[in-house]
Amino acid sequence: MPRFLHLIAGGVAAAHCADALAHAGERGFILLLPTGMYMAGGAAAVALSFAVLAFMPARLFVSLAAYGRTIARLPRRGRLLASAIVLAIVSLLVLAGFAGSRDPLDNPLPLAVWALWWVGLTFAVALAGNLWAILNPWRALYRIANAVVRIAPRPYPASLGYWPAVLLLLGFAWFELVHPAPQDPENLAIAVLLYSAITVAGMLLYGEERWLERGEAFSVFFRMVSWLSPLQPGPARELRLGLPCRALVGVGRAPASGVAFVLVALAAVSFDGLSRTFWWISLAGENPLEHPGRASLVMFNTLGLFATAFVLGSAYAVAVRLGSLFADDGRGAGPVYGDYIVAIVPIAFGYHFAHYLPAFLVDVQYAARALADPFSLGWNLFGARDLQVRTSFLAHHASVHVLWNIQVAGIVVAHVLAVFTAHLLALRRHARAGAALTSQLPMTALMIGYTVFGLWLLSTPVAT
Repeated sequence: MPRFLHLIAGGVAAAHCADALAHAGERGFILLLPTGMYMAGGAAAVALSFAVLAFMPARLFVSLAAYGRTIARLPRRGRLLASAIVLAIVSLLVLAGFAGSRDPLDNPLPLAVWALWWVGLTFAVALAGNLWAILNPWRALYRIANAVVRIAPRPYPASLGYWPAVLLLLGFAWFELVHPAPQDPENLAIAVLLYSAITVAGMLLYGEERWLERGEAFSVFFRMVSWLSPLQPGPARELRLGLPCRALVGVGRAPASGVAFVLVALAAVSFDGLSRTFWWISLAGENPLEHPGRASLVMFNTLGLFATAFVLGSAYAVAVRLGSLFADDGRGAGPVYGDYIVAIVPIAFGYHFAHYLPAFLVDVQYAARALADPFSLGWNLFGARDLQVRTSFLAHHASVHVLWNIQVAGIVVAHVLAVFTAHLLALRRHARAGAALTSQLPMTALMIGYTVFGLWLLSTPVAT
């Protein structure tokens, strides 16, 4: 009992520290909830979804997943204008990063990048489709640079695949999760300028569309998240409404670099939760209640980020390999790791949603205040500077209980979608429905395990 109370006290202390609002929810109250029952229930729900597939006729399941109907027509123009507007906004935000307040909760750049863009836009893309393809500011910046430099783009080497995007996503994850001060406005402004230079250079070298399709990390990331949306563009520029897994099944086999990209995306958000747990900090030899900050853990966390990607990648490879052995239906095709990787996409988004949701609900309020006076000149645009930031929902049992239920639902629903998607992909690969079902036993076990792991990450005590 004393140890349990010690963990509760640590969780409450961590949750009430001001800096914790950037990434964590109210862990003290969550520990008082029956989290073990939630974990068992979440695992059971994922297992039950697989059992349902065993009794559902394969043709009926495939026809339901393929259903979609046209609801609107997509406009042919306006993308470049939207890109130019966003570029102007980004330029002002970068300027604010250099000239505005040094406080990350009072400067609009960190809040716009980490809350509105990395979290809020990801949520929006999962609901409404690939909005980033329209808003991407580097399209307009490339047009400006191309008008000045006029370099003829060369063919994009097939051997590169998605590897540039993988490396850039790893670099972004390292900056967000390992760098001692990713929220510092000046550091972040420099990072935005550096990434913009790399992106424009890639577009000049290999062409606008090809670099955005393969080499630019966030175009690849948001396109991946958009596969979850029930709204999908059709071949004749129509907008179609259907089940989220319909787009995932139509993606096709991913190359090795595509497999690596999805696994890095999952590893990044997983390590974001893991790196702040008492367990991880204790493993580094530090006292979680006297956490000295990131600067002393740079090397340890760097190794941890890569180790997380390696462990998740190995677990996925083992699940696919075992599934191929279990479902030998005479074809002898062996495991193809690119066939099932898109089934991991719902899991990556589900934990992204659950992990960042409490921070987003707070930081979006700070963002409104900061945008009202971006350069700390005493402005009060739209009256938003008078907004009182409310964090009381992180300090009351009832609201924390509701928030925790939403987070749990996000993780469980994502894993159920992943099970359904993997089964559809298996039906496409195997001639017999029985072989398809058998092949997914190891993958389902992996998804059940990650459901429990994800819920543990949300409920275990964290330090700041």
